[in-house]
Amino acid sequence: MYDALQWDSDLIRRYDLAGPRYTSYPTAVQLHSEIGSFDLLHALRDSRRAARPLSLYVHVPFCANICYYCACNKVITKDRARAQPYLQRLEQEIQLIACHLDPGQTVEQLHFGGGTPTFLSHVELRELMAHLRQHFNLLDDDSGDYGIEIDPREADWSTMGLLRELGFNRVSLGVQDLDPAVQRAINRLQSLEQTRTIIEAARTLQFRSINLDLIYGLPKQTPEGFARTVEEVIKLQPDRLSVFNYAHLPERFMPQRRIDSSDLPAPAAKLEMLHRTIEQLTGAGYRYIGMDHFALPDDELAIAQEEGTLQRNFQGYTTHGHCDLIGLGVSSISQIGDLYCQNSSDLADYQNALDAAQLATRRGLICNQDDRVRRAVIQDLICHFELDFERIEQAFTIDFHGYFKELWPALKVMAKDGLIELRSDGISVLPAGRLLVRSVCMVFDAYLDLSNRQRFSRVI
Repeated sequence: MYDALQWDSDLIRRYDLAGPRYTSYPTAVQLHSEIGSFDLLHALRDSRRAARPLSLYVHVPFCANICYYCACNKVITKDRARAQPYLQRLEQEIQLIACHLDPGQTVEQLHFGGGTPTFLSHVELRELMAHLRQHFNLLDDDSGDYGIEIDPREADWSTMGLLRELGFNRVSLGVQDLDPAVQRAINRLQSLEQTRTIIEAARTLQFRSINLDLIYGLPKQTPEGFARTVEEVIKLQPDRLSVFNYAHLPERFMPQRRIDSSDLPAPAAKLEMLHRTIEQLTGAGYRYIGMDHFALPDDELAIAQEEGTLQRNFQGYTTHGHCDLIGLGVSSISQIGDLYCQNSSDLADYQNALDAAQLATRRGLICNQDDRVRRAVIQDLICHFELDFERIEQAFTIDFHGYFKELWPALKVMAKDGLIELRSDGISVLPAGRLLVRSVCMVFDAYLDLSNRQRFSRVI
């Protein structure tokens, strides 16, 4: 049932709007400067009292080379020595945060992202993990989900051996496209052999899960060329695949200005790429989880979706939504109870704050009751393609029809168009609507009219 998808070109043309990816609700666009480190300390105290398990995200912003498509918070440098001052501040932040938590709060999930986490030397990675283990209750029986993002050009067998030794059991590799012409256009030359070597190392060293990232809509891409990339990637048999739509926003992301917009594929070609990719992946046995994500049936995400336990947070789809998420490092975002907060995105500001023994929290928000209701609705739709009105009513003591009465006309139009089935007791996102589930979620977003749609990528 969960991998059932139906391609409807007419529906896609009508509902392929710009909108949030809903890794949170309210979205990060709503974070404001009235939230600071004092609010974070309060939230940490509540987390300690409730003894909630933890998910840690560690941001390593450095990259040796620039990829022109990238919209991440990063620092491009060949100077590996630049990592050391940053790591010193990161270790200070770890200490400042950890002292407000209980040693009994286990870290069920850990993720190193970036940038390129493997920009760090083996010694630096060892020291950082030792510091995390000293101050947080990291599991040492390999039962946690401990993942790291890897650039296959920045890693080898010895790197993979070190990561496994340090406790990592999941890896995510950036591939994007295997066509050399596309790679030159985005300044990311990476051979299939480099990617295959890291995957073989991960399998031999018994990493539990391998994820590959692909992007469609990049310069010089064609439907035929991207289909060849997908064909090669399927042979590598990753457990999960993320297939992202490239959003060309050069006015917001300076590296994208190096991309010649005349090299970008036409909208019809982008749609054909996605259509073919879905057919190739589902034909190879992958399930469509939702929101660009595919997984093999025995993967934890697919199982969690079947069992109704899949959730979504700032790290995307997760089986650890019950954990308090603590972001460490420049630009990282935390979600602790009803508090969302983000560190400064400016490296100098982040480091200066920690030099003064202060946390670098610069913006955030505290969810109110309406936020909680809508968050639960959006989570159910985006994770399970189902919404049970009674479940929401019991959880929040509301009458669903009355609470959302102003949304009924829009939902009826979506039902008439075949996106959803609208019943008296709930909503089902139909196979033709699953690729467009973000458009369904947007109906329940109380903030969207106040936001600048240009900040978001299109649904497809």
